[in-house]
Amino acid sequence: MAAALPHSHLRLHVPLRTPDPSSRRRCHRLRLPSLVAASRLQNPTTATHPVLPPPAPAPSAALLAAEGASLAPRREHRFPGSVSTPTSSAAAGGLAEAEDAVLRRALEVRRAVAAEALVAALSGGKVGGLTYIKNLMARMGPFVDRVVVEAAAMRRDRPDFAHMSFNARAKAYIQESGLVELVKWFKHNSMTYPQIAKVVCACSGDLGKVRMMIKWLRSIYVKGDFLGRVLANGGSFLNRRFEELEEIIDYLESCGVRRDWIGYVVSRCPQLLNLSMDELETRVRFYTDMGMDEKDFGTMVYDYPRVLGFLSLEEMNSKVQYLKEFGLSTEELGRLLAFKPQLMACGIEERWKPLVKYLYHLNVSRDGMKRMLVVQPTIFCLDLETVIAPKVQFLQDIGVRSDAIGNVLVKFPPVLTYSLYKKIRPVVIFLLTKGGVKQDDIGKVIALDPQLLGCSIPHKLEVSVKYFRSLGIYHFVLGQMVADFPALLRYNVDILRPKYQYLRRVMVRPLKDLIEFPRFFSYSLEDRIEPRHQTLVANRINMKLRYMLTGSDEEFAQRVREAVERRARFEAGKGVVETFSDAAETSKEEETTAAAAACQNSIEVD
Repeated sequence: MAAALPHSHLRLHVPLRTPDPSSRRRCHRLRLPSLVAASRLQNPTTATHPVLPPPAPAPSAALLAAEGASLAPRREHRFPGSVSTPTSSAAAGGLAEAEDAVLRRALEVRRAVAAEALVAALSGGKVGGLTYIKNLMARMGPFVDRVVVEAAAMRRDRPDFAHMSFNARAKAYIQESGLVELVKWFKHNSMTYPQIAKVVCACSGDLGKVRMMIKWLRSIYVKGDFLGRVLANGGSFLNRRFEELEEIIDYLESCGVRRDWIGYVVSRCPQLLNLSMDELETRVRFYTDMGMDEKDFGTMVYDYPRVLGFLSLEEMNSKVQYLKEFGLSTEELGRLLAFKPQLMACGIEERWKPLVKYLYHLNVSRDGMKRMLVVQPTIFCLDLETVIAPKVQFLQDIGVRSDAIGNVLVKFPPVLTYSLYKKIRPVVIFLLTKGGVKQDDIGKVIALDPQLLGCSIPHKLEVSVKYFRSLGIYHFVLGQMVADFPALLRYNVDILRPKYQYLRRVMVRPLKDLIEFPRFFSYSLEDRIEPRHQTLVANRINMKLRYMLTGSDEEFAQRVREAVERRARFEAGKGVVETFSDAAETSKEEETTAAAAACQNSIEVD
């Protein structure tokens, strides 16, 4: 073909020098049209079908070997005597990464197939809506992995599933596990989807053990509403043997926790089932060493099960040591924790130390704090800013002096546990309105007798007020009597009535004497009032109630002897007319009471 071409045409394609790569590409683009044009000149009939040059011959083996040697990496240094084939670490690492990527991709595909099969099973079982199932599946990653593993194992271990696809094996495993029925049962028992997913994933895919655990929990009286909570919050006790769990229950029963209490205790503190026997015995011994007997210990665990299984031993020891700083002995602390085990749930830094500092600024001594802790330990479980401080501020607003607030709290600690708007304020309003107490005296009344704030208005205060009003005592006079003796309204009417009748019928005293000395109702009728009245009658003398009832028996006998001597001097004509009451100076407060009693002179009510 080349010989037939003109000499001038061939000369265009003979390179005079070795071209560079860029010029080689340009020459290649020019060479094909020139060859096509030459072919057209030689054979015009083949103008539409150009004849291309024959393909290049196959490279020889030597050429391929040379090319491979040129592309081979540098040889690695080897120690003498090595027989291993030199390989490139970079090439090996790249191959390993590629294999890992392939395995991950394959695993992702399997997990996606297993998740789709699980969603289809839950949807077909009518577990819930699509949103509920998606939320449940988002938390069941470990169980999906379990499905992948078991579906792959079914092909190897079960010949009847060897010919089936992975999707079919996954569906078969989900159906055999009974997951759909178990999830429906959990949902029926008011378990949320996070709790359901937590239980299903915690059992390591062995849902049969979950059913056995539910049956065992029912045998120890865990009720249906709490079964789901115990399974969801119990931790790893699902993987424990039933013999170990029975041993824990038997030990608690031997320590004073009744059998019918076990279900209640486990329902509120399922962490107990995660404890080993050694740890459980140590915790029980921690409380019994304080002097608790079986009855106190069992009652304590029943009242607050978390006191035994929720806190760490270090935290328990630190709280006990802090409580002992108030002056409590070990036995007193044991009785305190048996009565109020919720103290162990309070933090030292968060609750106790701020409260102690606050009480210290209210002039409450350490002994006062000890009394508050023993009488009303609930105070140390209350929030300072939202519960205690507003009540103290209210007492200051009604007139209780700041230096008396501490005495009020020490004298009646339960006042801090009462509701401010449902209990304390209504009692104060009742004393100001129906009780007749003046605004200036209400602070004094509460400071002298803070127990009034704990009285029931309809069952105690109203009944007492009605009784005194029925005696003919005016409203404002009753308020002055309460200001003089605030405990007057706390006495039972059945106790007041016999004393009043004895005063009017036997002692034949006017109502004025009762108004002047309302503390008369605080003395015992059989042990104080009757014996001393009989002594006065026997000696033919008379005294005011204040001097008749106050003081010890020796002081009363001395007063009687002095009154008898005065009467003897009067009868002998050696003395002036004077009475025992005239010899004593009347204070300003007594004069005020006497003026109020003057309004009652015309009233005689039996």
